[in-house]
Amino acid sequence: RPFGHCLVAGVEKAPLKVNKTMSKKKIAKRTRVKPFVRYVNYNHMMPTRYQVPSEMGPQSLATDQQMDTTDGRIEAKKFVKKLLQEKFTNPPADKSGKASKDVLYLRKKLRF
Repeated sequence: RPFGHCLVAGVEKAPLKVNKTMSKKKIAKRTRVKPFVRYVNYNHMMPTRYQVPSEMGPQSLATDQQMDTTDGRIEAKKFVKKLLQEKFTNPPADKSGKASKDVLYLRKKLRF
């Protein structure tokens, strides 16, 4: 690419809200995550206060070699989906035992 760029992996469609009265099948359907993996121009990036926690291993989500082929991109999306879905369903706990704030922001649509 002739421009400065970075490889970005993220949530295209966040999971919907669930409650106790819903069936397990409906909860499973509503907690699905749709990920994306693509190259983005630096000029189109907007810094935010949110950071990916280091235990997620952001460097290993997708590689440049995977992005060269369509099969590699699909494989990278599946890996990102699995990781994000796991973090959505059981977020890591912080020192006090509550769900960590580092991952809870992923559940909400970011409003600017």
